Amino acid sequence: WRRPAWQVLHQFVRHDSDTVPSLVLERSMNRVQLLGRVGQDPIMRQVEGKNPVTIFSLATNEMWRTGDSDVGQGGDVSQKTTWHRISVFRPGLRDVTYQYVRKGARIYVEGKIDYGEYTDKNNVRRQATTIIADNVIFLSDS
Repeated sequence: WRRPAWQVLHQFVRHDSDTVPSLVLERSMNRVQLLGRVGQDPIMRQVEGKNPVTIFSLATNEMWRTGDSDVGQGGDVSQKTTWHRISVFRPGLRDVTYQYVRKGARIYVEGKIDYGEYTDKNNVRRQATTIIADNVIFLSDS
């Protein structure tokens, strides 16, 4: 009795998954959190027929010690600064960011990473990586 029931269930599950694969939504995550300093005053851009956007750069910094890993011991300190392009599309957040965020300010940004392509003024196709901000929190001035 158990085996026929299992076979029927197995057939149903296999058939169901074969006929409706596009209805199954997979959960995924694209979240970025950055804490750093603003590299330039924000600019606002608007391409004809598209939403305006506030854009600025953000520098994040990493430091680590090479050599002996014990605290208080010698070793060289290495540092790396990474620059991120931040784009703010949300109407209220876009305007507040443009008005109040300034070069050197320390801010926290939450958003998602986006890869795109654009054509520059010389008609050359270029790739761009940007952080689409959902939240910008102003922490301090320089």
